[in-house]
Amino acid sequence: MIFSGLAEKLQGTLDKLRGKGKLNEKDVKGALREVKMALLEADVNYKVVKNFIKKIEVRAVGHEVMESLSPAQQVIKIVNDELQKLMGGTTADLTFSENPPSIIMMVGLQGSGKTTSSGKLAKRLKKQGKQPLLVAGDIYRPAAIKQLQVLGDRLDVPVFSMGDATNPVDIAKGSINYAQSNNLDTIILDTAGRLHIDAKMMDELKSIKRKVNPHEILLVVDSMTGQDAVNVAENFDEALGIDGVVLTKMDGDARGGAALSVKAVTGKPIKFAGMGEKLEDLEPFHPDRVASRILGMGDVLSLIEKAEASIDQKKAEELEEKLRKNAFTLQDFLEQMEQLRNMGPMDEILGMIPGMSGAKQLKNMQFDDKQLDHIEAIINSMTPEERRKPEILNGSRRRRISQGSGTSIQEVNRLLKQFKQTKKMMKQMNSSHGKSRGLNIPFLGK
Repeated sequence: MIFSGLAEKLQGTLDKLRGKGKLNEKDVKGALREVKMALLEADVNYKVVKNFIKKIEVRAVGHEVMESLSPAQQVIKIVNDELQKLMGGTTADLTFSENPPSIIMMVGLQGSGKTTSSGKLAKRLKKQGKQPLLVAGDIYRPAAIKQLQVLGDRLDVPVFSMGDATNPVDIAKGSINYAQSNNLDTIILDTAGRLHIDAKMMDELKSIKRKVNPHEILLVVDSMTGQDAVNVAENFDEALGIDGVVLTKMDGDARGGAALSVKAVTGKPIKFAGMGEKLEDLEPFHPDRVASRILGMGDVLSLIEKAEASIDQKKAEELEEKLRKNAFTLQDFLEQMEQLRNMGPMDEILGMIPGMSGAKQLKNMQFDDKQLDHIEAIINSMTPEERRKPEILNGSRRRRISQGSGTSIQEVNRLLKQFKQTKKMMKQMNSSHGKSRGLNIPFLGK
């Protein structure tokens, strides 16, 4: 789960408050000391932490908490509110020109994921009905142009290049004429990075900015570098004037220091978060949803969006019909698992479900993504008739299936039990709520 280390500590601290009845000032200050330590250990900027704790303390020892019926819940609400504000409060959208093409300039250090993020952004914009053009403006890094061209081929998005012997400023200017001639409304300009910030790189970026006047300058930074990412953002903003940040590798960031510090230090919002290696793994950054997940409250909206993006609507309708007729089979169960796999890592998905999103709950579940592989192997080892009629699976059949799938008889038995429970649960949900809205997630914990 993103920010798992920070989330576990914050949730543990706030759980202690829940265990108390009325709170006094000493209780609140003691909890805030623990919150402060958790944030510092997460590599959040010290000044940011200091101001954050001060704002919470002013509110938490005031009348809205001390005189409320549920003081602990009020403190948690305040922490949630201030976390959201810290990360920007609201989702920040891209700015597009009324007179296309709109120009989005991608900047950042080498290795931050700039070229890949350019491709991911192109895919996202194309899905929204835009006609993007990728521009190969990095003439220094070996194979940078080729990398962008490969991404363009995979996305069916045109790539503008003038080779590695042309000035990047001329490439940027040339891309505008190309976009206008080919009715392309959005230019995504991939620029060169360096291993560190230097005057030569900044001068080149400033020249490009002066010549093409981009509508958006997005800084791409690796979230896992924590405080270093914040320092890079501050330096780029001072030298170039950025409009927003793309945080890459957020799915692997257990601390969260960059996400919690960037907006407060630079004043510029995080616009996108890279959540994986796939080209669709670039998501708008929602401060309210991230705060909710950090505090163990789940993230239902993101879960629904992921489900809707991953689910085959026709299959969902067929599934609904089967549920009505009580004809849900192990083959259907397998297809549900495959759609679940398409939504992303299991701990991320479970982390979005209220009631199952707490760090402690996820830890206790000890979920292993390999379980999906085992389920697939077990079902694939069954005959078509056995998948349709699991009730015929006697001891000898179960032994054969376990041997064919490389699993134990206990695992086969557990799967059949889970299938029976899931079938019952899905039937109840379908009868209670009418039409099925898509994926149903069975309990797969050990």
